[in-house]
Amino acid sequence: MEFGQTPVRIGNKAGSAETATSAETLPTRVILLFAVACGLSVANIYYAQPLLDTMARDFAVSPASIGIVMTMTQIGYGVGLIFIVPLGDLIDRRALIVGQAVLSVAALIAVGLAPTAAVLLTAMAAVGLLAVVVQVLVAFAATLAAPHERGSVVGMVTSGVVIGILLARFVSGALADLAGWRSVYLVSAVMTLVMAGILWHVLPRHAKPAATSSYPQLLLSLFQLFREEPVLRVRAVLALLIFACFNVLWTSMVLPLSAPPWSLSHTQVGLFGLAGAAGALAAGRAGHLADRGLGQWTTGIALTLMLFAWIPVALMGVSLWALIIGVVVLDFAMQAVHVTNQSLIFAVGPEARSRLVGGYMVFYSIGSATGAIASTMVYAWAGWLGVCCLGAGISATALLFWAATRHLTPAGSAD
Repeated sequence: MEFGQTPVRIGNKAGSAETATSAETLPTRVILLFAVACGLSVANIYYAQPLLDTMARDFAVSPASIGIVMTMTQIGYGVGLIFIVPLGDLIDRRALIVGQAVLSVAALIAVGLAPTAAVLLTAMAAVGLLAVVVQVLVAFAATLAAPHERGSVVGMVTSGVVIGILLARFVSGALADLAGWRSVYLVSAVMTLVMAGILWHVLPRHAKPAATSSYPQLLLSLFQLFREEPVLRVRAVLALLIFACFNVLWTSMVLPLSAPPWSLSHTQVGLFGLAGAAGALAAGRAGHLADRGLGQWTTGIALTLMLFAWIPVALMGVSLWALIIGVVVLDFAMQAVHVTNQSLIFAVGPEARSRLVGGYMVFYSIGSATGAIASTMVYAWAGWLGVCCLGAGISATALLFWAATRHLTPAGSAD
């Protein structure tokens, strides 16, 4: 039976059964499609990071305030996580995914043609709002996967997300050097439209649940999940902290690298994303460790590495190789924690995976937005060393929080 023709029934009430596409292992080509689609979609949020200095000049925005571009995108993303992602537990996920992709094309064109800063910020918020298709894809992949491989599948798909984030910097930098920063968003619009067509033909439908909640009930149940599930609360706070740390590094890094003595081009700055992608690929096995019951062990080790990664990052003024080492370690650690987080929360309720990932990623969005604006403000006030102290402080907070709450969450993923 062809994968694209197999129905998937997903209940949305407590105690309902979940029927995956089959009991067999999810085909690797399908997992890779999910990963590529996620990477392409999430890249739309992060293309701006190596372009902030150029955007600041074009729209006459001060360097200390240009982080608002990333913050507006994350605000849009947070709104989408609350109001769009939960729909994956209520309607056909294929239609939801393709619809978001098509609307993203319009938002990307608006960014590429924005005449003023106000239009730019509005369009970037729309890009963030629609980029939550990533989380619908992740939840769909977790649903289609067999229980014994769910952590590994989530790890592979999430690797696509993080690699998309990191490669976005290289792609946007290279395109900006060739044809200006606006070309980045216009090219992405074309690629997103092509991907929407592929997803429409490949993704399976799932049958509408026999008994469904209303949309308002669905949204209210998200708050109920937070009240009832300690693993969701703990892992959501960890998401806030690790992504704040992640954006503290990546949002402000372009500012010292593009200034003397380095004076790197956008393409050269974007190359640091390739180093981070290597770390993200290495962390893809974190989901496999969670499947084996080693989720807490993986989290503790990764958070410790994240803290110590700021030492070589702080040495950027002495050596770019030190920065590269720090980038690889920090991105490896962040990805390992993120994959483990999702593996654990997906085991909470098969019938509520879209709501679980939506609620979890709201905290990701809050952390990302806070880290983005805080990093550029701290850089303007205290330079690169101040940014590194901020990142190390957030990392230490995450490690201490995990140590204090580890008894509230399971050691690993299980159905």
